[in-house]
Amino acid sequence: MDHTDLYINGTWHKTADRFDVINPATEQVIASVASADIADANKALDAAAAAMADWAARTPRARSEVLRRAWELMTARLDDFAHLITLENGKASGDAKGEAAYAAEFFRWFAEEAVRADGMITHAPASGARIMVQHKPAGLAVLITPWNYPAAMGTRKIAPALAAGCGVIIKPASETPLTMLALMPLLEEAGVPPGLVNVLPSRKTGALVDHMLHDPRVRVVSFTGSTGVGRKLLKSAADQVLKPAMELGGNAPVIVFDDADMDIAIDGTMQAKMRNLGEACTAANRIYVHEAIAAEFTKRLTARMAALKVGDGTDSSVDVGPLVNADTRDKVAAFVADAVAKGAKVECGGVTPGGIGYFYPPTVLSGVPENADCVHDEIFGPVAAIQTFTDQDDVIRRANATEYGLVAYVFSGDFKRALQVCERLDYGMVGLNRGLVSDPAAPFGGTKQSGLGREGGHEGMLEFMETQYISASW
Repeated sequence: MDHTDLYINGTWHKTADRFDVINPATEQVIASVASADIADANKALDAAAAAMADWAARTPRARSEVLRRAWELMTARLDDFAHLITLENGKASGDAKGEAAYAAEFFRWFAEEAVRADGMITHAPASGARIMVQHKPAGLAVLITPWNYPAAMGTRKIAPALAAGCGVIIKPASETPLTMLALMPLLEEAGVPPGLVNVLPSRKTGALVDHMLHDPRVRVVSFTGSTGVGRKLLKSAADQVLKPAMELGGNAPVIVFDDADMDIAIDGTMQAKMRNLGEACTAANRIYVHEAIAAEFTKRLTARMAALKVGDGTDSSVDVGPLVNADTRDKVAAFVADAVAKGAKVECGGVTPGGIGYFYPPTVLSGVPENADCVHDEIFGPVAAIQTFTDQDDVIRRANATEYGLVAYVFSGDFKRALQVCERLDYGMVGLNRGLVSDPAAPFGGTKQSGLGREGGHEGMLEFMETQYISASW
C-alpha cells in the first residue's frame, strides 16, 4: 500500500504506534497503518485552522473548480479505488465500483452547490428595516466515517465541508482507513491546499475524537455510524455546543402490497437488501409482504438469493463477498439462529461456511415472528427476514414500531394509496417502488434515533454553515 501514515498539513507522518488492516476474504494483513494520538490531533487542528482562513476567503467559484477537478480525477481512477475498497472492506467488485462512482459524484454535486449558498434581502413588515441573511463557513469540522462505505462516507462529508469553506479532520474507521488515505494525493492534485483536509486513522478513537470536540476552533461534528456511538458523540458535542450532523442506525421496513408489480418488488427488495451485502443502515431489515402474495414473493426472492455467488470480491464473477470481520459475521449467524429457534423457516442459506474468510451466505427466512431479535435490531448482513400482513393500518403501525426512522420502502401499484402510506411512515426517506434512495442530490437522513441533519442535497452544505442575519436601514 502506498499510503499508510497520518496525513497532516499535506504531508505524511509516521508513528511508532500502528495497527493492522485485514482483508476479510483472506484474513491476511494487507497493511500496517499509523495510529494517531492527541499530539497528532493538535497538529491537524492547527493545520486545518491555518488553511481554512485562506480557503474560506476564496470565491465560491474558486472552491467549486477544485471540487469539480476532484470529481474528474476520481472518476478517471474508479477501478483503483474499487479494488482498494474490496481489499479492505470485502465487498464484491461490482458493489465496490458502484461505491467509487457514488463517492466521486459528491465532488461534482457539491462543486455545483458551492456557488449556491443563497441568502436573501427582504423588508421587515413591522419595523421597516431590511433583513439581510447570508450563510458563512461554520468553522473546523471533525468527520468520523464508518467501515461499510470507505470512500463514499468520506466524500459525502468532505465535499460539502469544502464547498462551504471549512477545514476538516477525518477519522476513518480502523477496519478501512486505506481508501481515505489514498484519496489525499488526488485532492492535492485537484488543488486542495495543504492542511485543509487531514486524515487521522487511530485505535484511540474515543480519546482522540473527544479531545478534538473540545477544541474551540471545532464547530461541526459529522458522524456516520451506530446510534449508540452517536449518543456518546452528542454528549461530547454538547460541551462546546457544536453543530451535529448525525447519520445513525436504521431498521428499514419493506412493505409489499398485494397490488405491487412482482418484478419491481423483487428487484427493489434485492437492491434494498443486498446492496453492500446488507452492511448498510439503509438495508432492508424487516420485509412485510401481503399474505395474498407471500408464497410467490418468498419463492422468487429465495431463487434470486440462492443464485448469488459467494467468494472473494476481487473475482469479478462474485456477487457476494465476506462480511467485514468475524464479529459481524457471528452477529448475523446469531440473528438467524434466534429467529429459527422462535419459529422462522430457513428458505435458503442459514449456515456459516467453514474455512478462511468472514463469509455468510445469502439467507431467506420466512415466517419470522415479531419477537425475533432481527426484527428489532439491524441485521447488517445478507439475511432477508419475511413477515406477512393483511391490514394496511396494522403494517404501518408495525413498520413505525421502532426507535429508528432512517428509511422505508413501499411497493404498490396504486400510486395514490402508496403516497398516503409513505406520508404516514415516520422515516426521513422512503423508496417508493424503488430499492435505492441514496443520491448526492437528495437530502439523506432520518428521524427519531436515526440521526440529526441531512447529508447530500442543498441541505448537506448548510450543515457546515452558519446563518447570519444583519438588520439595516437605508
